[in-house]
Amino acid sequence: MTEPDFDIVSPEAIRSGRATDAYFERTEATLRATDRNPHVVAEVTADQFPDGEFELLAGIKDAAGLLAGHRIDVDAIPPGRLFDGGPVVRIEGPYLEFARLETALLGLLSHASGIATAGLETRVAAPDSSVFSFGARHVHPSMTAVVERSGLLAGLDGFSHVAAGEVIDREPSGTMPHALLLCFGAGNQEAAWRAFDETVEQSVPRIALCDTFSDEKDEVLRAVETLGERLAGVRIDTTGSRRGDFRHIVREIRWELDARGREDVEIFLSGGLEPSDLRMLQDVADGFGVGSYISNADPVDFALDIVAVDGEPIAKRGKLSGVKSVYRTVDGGHHVGLRNADPPADGEPLLEPLLRDGKIRTKFDYSLDSAIDRAKEDAALVGF
Repeated sequence: MTEPDFDIVSPEAIRSGRATDAYFERTEATLRATDRNPHVVAEVTADQFPDGEFELLAGIKDAAGLLAGHRIDVDAIPPGRLFDGGPVVRIEGPYLEFARLETALLGLLSHASGIATAGLETRVAAPDSSVFSFGARHVHPSMTAVVERSGLLAGLDGFSHVAAGEVIDREPSGTMPHALLLCFGAGNQEAAWRAFDETVEQSVPRIALCDTFSDEKDEVLRAVETLGERLAGVRIDTTGSRRGDFRHIVREIRWELDARGREDVEIFLSGGLEPSDLRMLQDVADGFGVGSYISNADPVDFALDIVAVDGEPIAKRGKLSGVKSVYRTVDGGHHVGLRNADPPADGEPLLEPLLRDGKIRTKFDYSLDSAIDRAKEDAALVGF
C-alpha cells in the first residue's frame, strides 16, 4: 500500500482558481455561454455599518498574490489597520477576471484576520509582558505560517513552529516539553535539565519546565540548584485540572526565587491561557505562551458583494449599493461613505491602490514589519 498524500490544496490550484466553490464554475460557464462579462465593482466587507467592534486586517499579502495577473484594479486597506464596517478590499474590472477567485480570496482574508484579531486581544491584555504564539499544534500543518505571521502582525513577541519560521523568515522560540522530562523518568528532572544545558546551543535561553512530576515550587528550586546562574527562567504549564489557585502558585514561586536572591529568574506561564488569564497574571509573571485562543480564533465573516455593474449602483438585499470608501478620523473613529461623496473633514482614507491592471503597486507596503507597526499605532488610536 502506498503512503497516502496529505489533504492539502496546492498553491497552483489556488492561483488558477480551482480552489473555488462549484457554483462559480457554473456561473462562469453560464456567463460565457450568454456572452455576458459586465464591468463590476465588488467589495469585501464584514459589516455594512460601523458598530464599534474593531477587527484587525491580515492576509493582504496573500490576497495580492492571488489577484495579481488578472485584468483588474484592486484597492485595499494595508495589513495591520483595524476596520469596523465597509470595504477592506475593492475590486473593479470584468467580472469573469476574478469570479472564481472569490472563495480563496475570502478564505485568505477571513482566517488570517480572525487569528490576528485574537492575537491583538491577547497582546493588549498584557502589554508589558512577553507573549508567544504556541498554537501551531491546534491547526492543520499547512496553516501554521498563517497562524504565526498573523500573531506577529498583532504584536506578539514570537512563536514556536520551525517550518512556519522558514516561510515567514523569522526564528522560532521554545525550550523543552514535558516529553523531555518524561523520557528521563520520575525523580530525574535534574538529569533532564542538565542534559539540555549541555546539549542545546548557548543562544537558547535556559528556561526549565518545572511542573512535570512534583510541586511547582519544589521543581523550580531544584532547577535553580541544578543550573545555577545559567538558569534564565522557569516555565509553568500546569494543566487546568491541577492548578488550584494559579495566581497564588505563581506568587509563591516568585517569593521563593527572590528569597534566594534570584530576582533575575523569569517566570513564564502557558497551558490553555486566554486574555482574561493574562490580565489576572501579568503582574506576577514575565511572559506567556498562548495557544488555542489565537490559533483557533473564529474567522472574520467576510463576504464579497457586487455593488455596481457597468457604472450603475446595484446590490442584493441587505447590502449597500454603490462604490464606497472608508476613513479613519483623528478621534479613532471609522467612517464609511460613498466614494463620490465628501469625506470627513479630518478623515484619512484607508483604502490604497494595491493592483492596477493586474500589476501590484510597488508603493503598497504589505511587509510584516510595517504591518506590526500599523497594528500597534492603530490599536492605540481606536482604543482597542
